[in-house]
This record gives sequence, C-alpha cells and structure tokens, in this order.
Amino acid sequence: MCLAIPGKIVEINGDKAKVEYGEGVTNTANITLVEVKIGDYILVHAGFAIQVLSVKEALETLALWEEVLGTGGFTDA
Repeated sequence: MCLAIPGKIVEINGDKAKVEYGEGVTNTANITLVEVKIGDYILVHAGFAIQVLSVKEALETLALWEEVLGTGGFTDA
C-alpha cells in the first residue's frame, strides 16, 4: 500500500522544501511537480510533493490521521 502524507511547507530552497508534519517533525521534499509557496499544505509521497491541498482539505486529512493514530493504529484480525 502506498500512502501520501500531508504536511505544511515552512521553507523553500530551490527545488526542495522543508515540510512540517506536526509536532516538530520535519523533512525535505522535492517540489518540482507542483507550484507551491511557504504556508501551503501538500501531500508528499516518496519524497515528492504530488498535490497541493486547500487548508480545509489539509485539516480534514490531518484530523483523520490523528484519529487513526490515536485509536491504537492497525490490528491483525
């Protein structure tokens, strides 16, 4: 299964952006596939920004992630 993770751009340096994923977790993503600016929310997959999200979409997606992670994650059934 492949997952794209939502994050917020906090810094841009050329084709790379520093992306914050929450609680101080940051990483670098390649932004050559999308047009972005600092403060934009994006989906990151395999180190590449693949989509720009509206603030509403981003907050809804982040809330879903928190719900999944807050309920103990995945279980084997």
